[in-house]
Amino acid sequence: MPIKQQSILVVGGAGYIGSHMVLALQQEGFDVVVLDNLSTGHRSALFSKNSVIGDMGDKKILSDLFTQYSIAAVMHFASSIEVAESMQNPIKYYQNNTASTLTLIEQMLAHGIKHFIFSSTAAVYGEPMSALIAEEHSLQPINPYGKSKWMIEMMLKDIAMSHSLHYAVLRYFNAAGADPLGRTGERHEPESHLIPLVLQVAKGDRPHVTVYGRDYPTGDGTCIRDYIHVNDLCAAHLLALKKMMADKKNRILNLGNGCGHSVQEVIDVARKVTGFPIPCLEGARRAGDPAYLVANPALAKCELGWQPQYGLEDMVKHAWLFMQKHSLLKQSCHASTLLAGIQQY
Repeated sequence: MPIKQQSILVVGGAGYIGSHMVLALQQEGFDVVVLDNLSTGHRSALFSKNSVIGDMGDKKILSDLFTQYSIAAVMHFASSIEVAESMQNPIKYYQNNTASTLTLIEQMLAHGIKHFIFSSTAAVYGEPMSALIAEEHSLQPINPYGKSKWMIEMMLKDIAMSHSLHYAVLRYFNAAGADPLGRTGERHEPESHLIPLVLQVAKGDRPHVTVYGRDYPTGDGTCIRDYIHVNDLCAAHLLALKKMMADKKNRILNLGNGCGHSVQEVIDVARKVTGFPIPCLEGARRAGDPAYLVANPALAKCELGWQPQYGLEDMVKHAWLFMQKHSLLKQSCHASTLLAGIQQY
């Protein structure tokens, strides 16, 4: 049951996964407070009346927030996530992801908040050593993004040994899809994820999608990845929150479907869902792209009683619905702005 007269703080609650989490928590009856600096989040995705615009690395903002609201637990989604950018600007990743998270945890503990859920990543594993990656896989991240998340995991382990901190680390594979009602969805700028890139071609925003390599040792020669619907991720977070508050145990869990889909499969499903031809260009392999990257989610299913509900076609359908609705909304806002300008003269 929800904690009475207490709230869940969602840090990064105006972003892709965070905004879905806010909706899921509210549907379960939780009061939600959002903290987001809107650097990559969107004001239109602030679904809580209790929303604070600010940075999680700002001690004063955090102290004021924890003083104003009665917070039972913190869910942390506010991270920089672009692997290529992390290679070019590692300072940003160690500052925003690692240092700012340490500030957040420090202020939590200073205000007596002991429950923390952290969105980590499969990037902490580095190059996969097995077909299905379980939590016991070695942690050897190969880029500053993965390293910044790995450092947070190590911090949590150390801090929990000396403080009464309870945490769940949830390692995502490829988050995809959107709210089935089209209220929120994926809109990174610039976009780097496969499903929205493919759908942008169908929508006419891009001339083609590039397939980087068709000579991998897979069924159709393209890379295989584990895609997990964003709502299934949120369902796992809710279960992890309730479990942690009940038994006070710390957990590290993979979140994935446990089955992979190739790049070509994603393109074919997008063609089916949208009814549009999606032109492809052939590109060379990218350095560091493994042929097969799929989660073993058995531990999450066992520990949480979690079972993903959505398949690849659902993910593409929901992402396409959101993209169309968001496009119509932008056109409507643009038309209203033009009309307002005309009326002023």
